[in-house]
Amino acid sequence: MRLKRDIGFFGAAFIVLNSVIGAGIFALPGKIAVSAGMASPWLFLVVGILFLSIILTFAELASYYDQTGGPVLYARDAFGPLAGFSTGWLIFLARMTAFAANANVMAIYLASLSDVFASEFARMAIITLVTGGLTWANVLGVKDGVRTMGVFTFLKVIPLLLLVLLGLQHVTGATLVPADFQIDNIGGTTLLLIYAYVGFETVGVTAGETSQPQRTIPIALIRTLLLTGLLYFFIVLVYISVIPAADYANATLVDVGRSLAGPAGALVITFAAVFSIGGNLASSILGAPRILFSLAEQRLMPQWFGNVHTKYATPDRAIIVMGAMALALGLSSNFVDLAIGSSVVRLLGYIICIASLPVIRSKATPEARESAWRLPGGFTIPVVALVICFWLVAQSKGEDWVKVSILLVIGLVLYLVEKWYYARK
Repeated sequence: MRLKRDIGFFGAAFIVLNSVIGAGIFALPGKIAVSAGMASPWLFLVVGILFLSIILTFAELASYYDQTGGPVLYARDAFGPLAGFSTGWLIFLARMTAFAANANVMAIYLASLSDVFASEFARMAIITLVTGGLTWANVLGVKDGVRTMGVFTFLKVIPLLLLVLLGLQHVTGATLVPADFQIDNIGGTTLLLIYAYVGFETVGVTAGETSQPQRTIPIALIRTLLLTGLLYFFIVLVYISVIPAADYANATLVDVGRSLAGPAGALVITFAAVFSIGGNLASSILGAPRILFSLAEQRLMPQWFGNVHTKYATPDRAIIVMGAMALALGLSSNFVDLAIGSSVVRLLGYIICIASLPVIRSKATPEARESAWRLPGGFTIPVVALVICFWLVAQSKGEDWVKVSILLVIGLVLYLVEKWYYARK
């Protein structure tokens, strides 16, 4: 049974927006401000502009494909089955880890509403209910998943825009253009900051369920990420304009809302955070299982993962596995460790995908080249993207690589099991 193409332009845009804007912008401003101070808004903007080189490269890659899989297909077609599997597994792990990280942040924000949500039991119950509910909603159909994201998008973007509009009155020339641009530990700070921008690759994974994906996905990627970077700049600008420097380490956007509009402002931003994270979780549970499905479809993982539900036409087993893994990780880990781990794993997948572009260009049929969304400047933009990814990966620590290696070995076992089984048939 085939997947249905029920995702249009706005659905693709919702996927990009909710994949990127999640817990990051609610959890990171204070953490980044501790190191970057008044330069924080500009650091968010500069990193976003540099990160655009990666996004543009993925936009061209997506324009060659109309199948489910995204990064899996890019790496497989360029470097063979093992590279395709490794890239897909890395991206899946990144999305699954991000889901677990963001579920933890949702529990933290809910705990700020009432002491009822502040206990460890409540944290575990929240993570379990949210993960289980979103898993079931996506088993029921991709339309329900996209509708869920549409609702979350409205409920999180409007409060953030209101926060910016109310906070701009506090912006001065000194906060807009600070005299001191000194940034402590720029490598580690940037590695943590990119968590606010990653996740966009999810939309390429859903190409098999997207209408006219070669055109829809690149446009949705570029337009949505440009607007997101601009929104981040203004949010962080308001943050440093409202919050005293001494409070950066502990203050969140809820404190900004409280300073601007009292308890009502704090409540609105808290709900915005919950809905924002909910939208990101909905995007993850929509996109990540399709990676497992694609790996199984390409015979790079056991075929069990490639099952399509006979009634709902969704990759039900892959969705359930994703939900179960994210739940286990979310209940046992904290946000910062999960966020950094997710970024490192994802960057490795980005490197393989970016490096695949020259091969995919050369292998494309004349018709595919004609219709593809081509980057200007030859390979200048992909080279810049590669340099950025390698530099960011170099900022990671030894313990991050130990965790990545263990997860890669688990995936490699699944890959070898499928190859062994297929060889025996």
